[in-house]
Amino acid sequence: MITLALSKGRIFEETLPLLAAAGIEVTEDPEKSRKLILSTNRPDVRVVLVRATDVPTYVQHGGADIGVAGKDTLIEHSGSNGDHDGLYQPLDLNIAKCRMSVAVRADFDYATAVKQGSRIRVATKYTTIASEHFANKGVHVDLIKLYGSMELAPLIGVADAIVDLVSTGNTLKANHLVEVEEIMQISSRLVVNQASLKLKREAIRQLIQAFESAIPA
Repeated sequence: MITLALSKGRIFEETLPLLAAAGIEVTEDPEKSRKLILSTNRPDVRVVLVRATDVPTYVQHGGADIGVAGKDTLIEHSGSNGDHDGLYQPLDLNIAKCRMSVAVRADFDYATAVKQGSRIRVATKYTTIASEHFANKGVHVDLIKLYGSMELAPLIGVADAIVDLVSTGNTLKANHLVEVEEIMQISSRLVVNQASLKLKREAIRQLIQAFESAIPA
């Protein structure tokens, strides 16, 4: 049995064509079912639904053989665990693409605030990415960890800036925030448990090859 860890939403939807290329079809709609383990048209493959931030953990600890996780999630996972122990990342699947950016209120002078020696307050759930970014710029920051409604923090004075994922930028505009700096491009990666790669080598190798052939340009 090969167990694939996915999160609901965009990653799940954009992974389906890759699974189809491998001859795998999920037989249940995760939006209509309360099940966390979904069957497929192949008796040797199943899908488990977990939170996006938990995909690397499930794969690392053997709860799943393979998974699909965003680059942002993998960096944060590595930062909190110190390494990628038990994880192999063979492919950038080029799906669920967006960017990690810094955004501020439209009336905030970001350029002046980030001069060497300055100190700003930054709200984010991506603390590893944010701390490394500002450290490389020589900017001292006070990180405020939030898990949602990030755009609210600068508006009510909790933070000077936010570090968050940006796709269209419409949410920023609706809340009178502007994107002032792109930190990195984000896409989703295939991750594989190291032990599974040895024990189920041929089956996983075939899946990796099928995924690779179907990666969007």
